[in-house]
Amino acid sequence: MSVTELPVKPPRQPREGRALHKGQQTKAAIVDAALGLATQIGLEGLSIGALAEVTQMSKSGVFAHFGSREELQISVIREYHSRFEEEVFYPAMQQPRGLPRLRALFANWMKRTSIEIDSGCIYISGAVEFDDRTGPVRDALVGSVKTWLSAMRRAVVSAKEEGHLRADVDEDQLLFEIHGLILALHYEARFLKNPGSITRANAGFDNILRLYGAQEALPARLSTKSAKSTKSLKD
Repeated sequence: MSVTELPVKPPRQPREGRALHKGQQTKAAIVDAALGLATQIGLEGLSIGALAEVTQMSKSGVFAHFGSREELQISVIREYHSRFEEEVFYPAMQQPRGLPRLRALFANWMKRTSIEIDSGCIYISGAVEFDDRTGPVRDALVGSVKTWLSAMRRAVVSAKEEGHLRADVDEDQLLFEIHGLILALHYEARFLKNPGSITRANAGFDNILRLYGAQEALPARLSTKSAKSTKSLKD
């Protein structure tokens, strides 16, 4: 066998590289556990000690990956936002521009919200905890929420440009009303435990679109099956 025929072995990963990779995996596992904890007790409830207990690590081991509780809280916000985008934003981008994409964004948002009625929403609980504070944690939370709402606003603008909504629609007003449905749903379903809240939120969205001149020829929802599946979660 010639030299050129010899199988090529992958280069040996440096010891430092393996250690770094393992460290990244450990940090990711800690953030995952912290996110699960934060949905139950809020961002303010997070502490290095509580997380060490949950992950069965030493406090110094957890601290080494973050350095402070503030850095831990910000990492949780970023992870939550990343998962939110993966579940809500990116799938909707597969839909055509305009009203189909706007409907997909809301449908995905509703699907996630229906789950968070039980588990809790970092965006909403965090707003209650940090609404009257200043600092990096609040800034990270506000930035994430604004990024998402900007994406929704772009979908509204796109629907106008495609002629699916009236040309005189106020994008900010429509976005405000859609966001209000999600906030009302959390209050009604999670706090008041009122049955049928998801159905009313979906009906509210359809009412908003009719009010703003949505073309009724377009599909009313992504699929009847998915709508019924979401409805059955809490009705």
